[in-house]
Amino acid sequence: MQAIGLGTSLMPLSAQVLNAPPPPPTGPEPKGPTTSTPADRERRLKWWREARFGMFIHWGLYSVYGRHEWVMENEGIPVAEYEQTAKRFNPEPNAARAWAQLAKRAGMKYMVMTTKHHEGFCHFDSKLTNYTAMTACGRDLVREYVDAARAEGMRVGFYYSLMDWHHPDGALCATDEAARRRFVDYIHGQVRELCTNYGKIDILWYDVSWPLKPDGWESVKMNTMVRQLQPDILINNRAGIPEDFTTPEQRIQASVEPWESCMTMNDSWGYQRADDNWKTPKNIVRNLIRCTRDNGNYLLNIGPKPDGTIPLESVNILTEVGRWMDTHAELIHAPVDVCKVKRGQFSDFIVRGNKLYIMVQFWPGNEVSIGGLKPQALSAKLYGTSTPVKFEQKDFRLRLTGLPATPHDPMVSVIEVEFDAPPEQDNIGVRRNRTRRMVGI
Repeated sequence: MQAIGLGTSLMPLSAQVLNAPPPPPTGPEPKGPTTSTPADRERRLKWWREARFGMFIHWGLYSVYGRHEWVMENEGIPVAEYEQTAKRFNPEPNAARAWAQLAKRAGMKYMVMTTKHHEGFCHFDSKLTNYTAMTACGRDLVREYVDAARAEGMRVGFYYSLMDWHHPDGALCATDEAARRRFVDYIHGQVRELCTNYGKIDILWYDVSWPLKPDGWESVKMNTMVRQLQPDILINNRAGIPEDFTTPEQRIQASVEPWESCMTMNDSWGYQRADDNWKTPKNIVRNLIRCTRDNGNYLLNIGPKPDGTIPLESVNILTEVGRWMDTHAELIHAPVDVCKVKRGQFSDFIVRGNKLYIMVQFWPGNEVSIGGLKPQALSAKLYGTSTPVKFEQKDFRLRLTGLPATPHDPMVSVIEVEFDAPPEQDNIGVRRNRTRRMVGI
């Protein structure tokens, strides 16, 4: 991943002010060359928008060290020394089956795996280098991943790092035209292999374009080739040109462009045996709700161990997320409308037509009140049940009363409210227009 994601200390969600207004959506990407036309992009994005939730897999030789995916650079390990790690990289057969099964159990719909990370080691059968899994363990690990993902009904994505710490021209290309020509031909050639040898691929997820600019990478030429080979593919923006979707990293940042927030489950992308700063299942569900609310996607990472097995913490967390998704998947995967309700003391919100889904994250007890809601509420019930919820709406407040003392779902409980028009919220109107009193004067 990009250096921006390294060592980032994120404020725990529990410490954030839940009812603070979110930052405004970012504007459109700067205009520039692209190979994606708006009409064709919308056609290709249809499944992706509905999928909403995906699994990222960061796996490479760095997992043998177990000290973060940037161990080679951060610890200054010489290339010749690092290469020897490949001799110790011999994962269990078909380890990817467990990844795909866990993704399905968690309610995910697509997967994106590192085919080559910054270290330069290729999990696929490349004819352009022998620094591959074929040489290390005699297997095409990308093929195993593709077969496993398809067996569980997952869409298939390939991560590919443009930056390469192993290739002799990987840094020299910035100042030597002959080196740039060799290196760009190498990169384009590997991208061609990935787009040719594995059937239909749904996503190409580039990363870190150092040390070249888009012209140096010949990004338009490269992506034109990709679209010729894979007409339905989605391409991210990290080859330096706007394509199909943007990729905020380690943060949720809505955009008017299609966007996907990629995040780790602890603080590391690759396997880091000492990193115990795990997000809770509730944190992850809340992130997923926020992405859904603002019509974005959530790509959540696992970092397999060198044998390909998934850390137990990741398995347990995603299993709990899957339990919540068993009941609430339709809320996440169905198309949503622009949410004009965003402020609640203990809730987040999703809007679909005239219905408001109050995603109660901190259950307050027998009563839930939301200020500034309009127009007129018609009915309310606990989501996923036929249990009605009593309500009254007057002045500036919708009060939902007679609720259970304990949450319907301990992770996030949902109350479905139907209005006579699409719901909106005007908190400033509450502040400005409510009746005020002077006491004792």
